Amino acid sequence: MGFSLTPKDNGFYELFSSSAAHLVEGAAELTAILGAQSQEEREAIAKRIGEIETSADEATHALLRKVNSSFITPFDREDIHGLASALDDCIDHMDAAADLVALYRIDVLPKGVTKQVEILSRMAELTVDAMPKLRSMKDLSDYWIEINRLENSADKAYRRMLAELFNADGADPILVMKHKELIDELEAAADAFETVAHKVEGIAVKES
Repeated sequence: MGFSLTPKDNGFYELFSSSAAHLVEGAAELTAILGAQSQEEREAIAKRIGEIETSADEATHALLRKVNSSFITPFDREDIHGLASALDDCIDHMDAAADLVALYRIDVLPKGVTKQVEILSRMAELTVDAMPKLRSMKDLSDYWIEINRLENSADKAYRRMLAELFNADGADPILVMKHKELIDELEAAADAFETVAHKVEGIAVKES
């Protein structure tokens, strides 16, 4: 069994896990907004996701401060910065999607949004489970493989929704624009989760 003569600060792993936990919370609120029955309820949910996003920003800043103040880091500083930023992007896009539902007063969501949110929820669960494994860099390949598969599913769902939006007879152009902006943000969130997985894969390859 190999070992390192260089001490490493394990606090980074806890901060990564904390950042990822916000993604699960955000995905849960996105799921809740699917069943919201009123504009007031949608606004309340969007506010809660906004608060989660603020907490996630704080977790990201804590990670970056730790990078700047630590003499020894568990892996390259650039990789820590990249992973922290990628995690933050995931919640940013989920927050934006929820905000659009509230701001645009979208009371009937496009067909397929439920599927997109289900995929994001699963991505969030996989990501939070993967963060503690950065300590050993073991058993991570299943994570990035499954995230890639889910992202491909999200892409297909996204394309189908676009086709339905643009092919619908007599559709209100303003409503189409609102729906497209929403599903664009959900697609961007799925892409962001895949970016996190790519960052983790790159780190694991470098550190193995």
